Parts: sequence; C-alpha cells; structure tokens
Amino acid sequence: MHHLSEQEIIRRNKLDELHKLGIEPYPSELFDVNFYAQEIQDNYHPELNNFQEVSLAGRIMSVRVMGKASFAELMDASGRIQLYINRDEICPGEDKTLYNVVFKKLVDLGDFVGVKGHVFKTQVGETSVHVTGFTLLSKSLRPLPVVKERVDEATGEKVVYDGLTDPEMRYRQRYVDLVVNPHVRDAFVKRTQLVQAMRNYLNDKGYLEVETPILQPLYGGAAARPFKTHHNTLDMTLYLRIANELYLKRLIVGGFDGVYEFSKDFRNEGMSRFHNPEFTQMELYVAYKDYYWMMDLVEEMVERVALALHDKTEVQVGPNLINFQRPWKRFTMAEAIEHYTGLNIDGKSEDELRAAAKDLKVALDPSMGKAKIIDEIFGEHVEPKLIQPTFITDYPVEMSPLAKKHRSKPGLVERFEAICNGKEICNAFSELNDPIDQRQRFEDQLELGKRGDTEAMVLDEDFLRALEYGMPPTAGLGIGIDRLSMIMTNSNSIQDVLFFPQMKPEKQETTKSEEKEEAK
Repeated sequence: MHHLSEQEIIRRNKLDELHKLGIEPYPSELFDVNFYAQEIQDNYHPELNNFQEVSLAGRIMSVRVMGKASFAELMDASGRIQLYINRDEICPGEDKTLYNVVFKKLVDLGDFVGVKGHVFKTQVGETSVHVTGFTLLSKSLRPLPVVKERVDEATGEKVVYDGLTDPEMRYRQRYVDLVVNPHVRDAFVKRTQLVQAMRNYLNDKGYLEVETPILQPLYGGAAARPFKTHHNTLDMTLYLRIANELYLKRLIVGGFDGVYEFSKDFRNEGMSRFHNPEFTQMELYVAYKDYYWMMDLVEEMVERVALALHDKTEVQVGPNLINFQRPWKRFTMAEAIEHYTGLNIDGKSEDELRAAAKDLKVALDPSMGKAKIIDEIFGEHVEPKLIQPTFITDYPVEMSPLAKKHRSKPGLVERFEAICNGKEICNAFSELNDPIDQRQRFEDQLELGKRGDTEAMVLDEDFLRALEYGMPPTAGLGIGIDRLSMIMTNSNSIQDVLFFPQMKPEKQETTKSEEKEEAK
C-alpha cells in the first residue's frame, strides 16, 4: 500500500467520525434520481415554476460555507449545477448535526451525495437547487487533483490550468481524468456513436453480426506477431487472434451472404501514438461482390459516420479540415508512388528497387523482398502526404497473401486501403477463393519466414480445406475503429480514444525500511 498523505489521513479520520455518529458512509439503500443537472439547466423557467420536486445525485465539486447557509456545486454524468443548502431546512428539528457537523466538517470535495429539493434562480440569475434533503452516498478517501480555471482576457474563454494534464497519469488513472476533464468524456461518447452508426448501416443492409474465437490454435489473417498462451487441459499452445478474417471466410463458405464482427485483435509489437497491443477492428465479408463494390460501401459508410457525429461531412483534425463527402480520390499504388516521388516501379527488379529506395533515403534490411521494399517507399514518401480520404489500389501480390490476383494486371492483387490524415484506416480485397493459389501463397509466406520475416503468415490447413469445399467470390474489409475514432474526435493519440491503454508497470512506492534493505 502507498504512504498516506496528510489529506488521506484526515479523510480516513472523518470516516471514523461518521461511523461514531451512526452514519453509514457507503449506504446500501437505493437513492432514486429523477433529473440530471444538464436537463435542469436547459429546461428550467422561473415563470413556469417547473422542477419543483427534484432528486439528484453526484459528486460535490466545490463548497462555499456562509454560516447558516452554503452553496455547493454538484456534478453528475450530464454536467454541473449549484446547490443552495440552508441549515434549518435540512435540519428542521432541534438536532443540527447534519448541517453543522456532517455537511460543514465531514463532507469533502469528491464525495458522492444525493439531494432532494426544488429549483430556483439566485439573485445573480444562476439556476440552483434549493436543497431540502441531503444524504451522503459514498465517501471519497483520496482528494481529486485541483482544477483551477481563469478567464483568458484576450478571448474571454475559460482556461483550465493546474488540472490533470500529465498524459501518463491521465491514461493510468482514467477514472480521475474523466472526473476532472469532462471534455475527455465527449471523445468516448463519440466513439460509441461511431460504432453504433456503423452497426446500423450494416444491419440495414441485412448483414449478420457474428462472434468468432479470440483464442486460436493458429493465428492468421494478417501480417503480425502474436501473443502466445497455453491451455492446460488440452495441453496445447493457443494464440490471441491478430485478425478474425479466416473464421469469417469459413462462414461465407458455410452459406452466409454477409457477416461482420467488431473484433478485439492483439498484436505483439511496438507501441506508438497509433499502435496499442490490443485494438478494435470491424471486419466485413460479403459474397458475390468485389473490391470496387467495397470501395463504394466504405465511402458511403464513413460519410454516414461523419454525418452521425458532426451533422456534416467535414471534420477538423489538427490543422487539417478533412472532408469525407463521396466520391474520394483514387490512385493505384504505382500511380501514387510515381506522383509523389517520380519513381516508376513497374517491371523493376528487387535490386533496382533497392537502389531506388537508397536514393530516396528509405531504410531497408536484407530480409525484405520486393513487395516489402515497395511498401517501405510508399510508407515513407506517399502515405504521410495523403490527408484527404484516398483509396490506394492494386498492390503487389507478395504483400497480400489473402487477396485475389488482379483480373488484368499480372503481379498485382485486387486490394485497396483507405488512407486519411496520413494513416491507413482500412484494408480490403476481392478475396482469394482459389484453394490451389491460396496454398501456394501460404507456402511463399513460409519461405519469407525462413528469411527472417517475423510477420510472415502460417499455413492453415483447415482454412484451405474450407476453401476446397468452395467459397463464392467475396469482398472483404477491415476498418480500424481506434484509428477512425482518432480522426472523428480530433485526437492526437490512440491512447486518447482507448479508455484504458496499455501502460508500463507503475513504479511501486517503497517504504523506508525497504529502502534501507535495498541500500544494504
């Protein structure tokens, strides 16, 4: 346990005082709430004299005691409202303990309380609750960080300072971040609305939402390193899924026409502003469609999401105003590389591409084959320049082991990625449904693995068996929900759209005696 601060000791002593007074600091009885702070702020009219019997609950965020009466501020899930508390009204009889002792001395900022009363406007015009009943609902034993506000003289806007701004602490203690930085909550509400808008769109089209295994005997469906675990009863190695693609395609083999899943995927690789070891993807597979059809669907669905969240197709992301209105710009990968670097990659050998990459100052390592070199050039010189939503199509076959060969361009596959604000937000194919070709591609991946590519795919015999029963022509899509959420909420980091991002272990506080032991 950590060392208690002076404040924490004082609060624990108050807990003892409450027990001595026979007051339960963590009562079990239900407290019935009938209105929220924001609802009252938005709808109270003195002339209507509405909100005459209100019951609210939330945290006490500030208190001003003025003798027999006090003002306090209560914050609930919707916002804040002022409370007016008069001693003789909450203590109508002889006993004034509830006001003089409990409210004035034993209630702290951050405590949860329930209040009953009626709404009125103060002389300065602030909508407030005139409290007639006051109940302590939960005692807070740690003080919240103090958030101070001042008005910026130039703009007239409120500026928060000395708040909880350290990102490390904000992500580690998200529960505190949400209390003291209410704007943070908005990004997460928007994230939920984003998922909801996509679900509604896909359900309206008649596609079935399904669930597939997270623990898989073979990891597949993407190029990434997996997390590995062990099942004791079966005495076998299992992997946390890096994608759910191969399972969803098995369902298309089984006769479903359109299936999708919002899946938690796990990749055992680096962390950054754009990468967390667990992340969310929405994968969709639709029979009898191809990648051109899927591009139209992505444009329409993402435009729909922007409208659902912002009532318009334009979204401000940092310095860029991004417009999701259809149609989006389309480039083949070769066109995009030529457009931004002047390099024509058509027909170039691995050695020629290596030399070109060197001229473009792109770092390579010996394990990289031709496709990986093209990918590195693209990632370094093209991707960061694609700010408005853009489709990049027609990738080298070696980069896409699960995509169908291009109908008219040898050496390429029918694949696209949508790139926006310099980052990939989705990946899609005309799916490979030729089992002979698929086996060969898996075998090529095994060779890359022998060359030292730790992200090469493994050969999945059961998936090949499924394809041998026959899979109809299918279009498949994976959209990164975290990345899309970052864009739609103007967030600078993936950590800002994950409630609980992965963190390094906290440094444990050591006691004085432990420090002495270590010193020896």
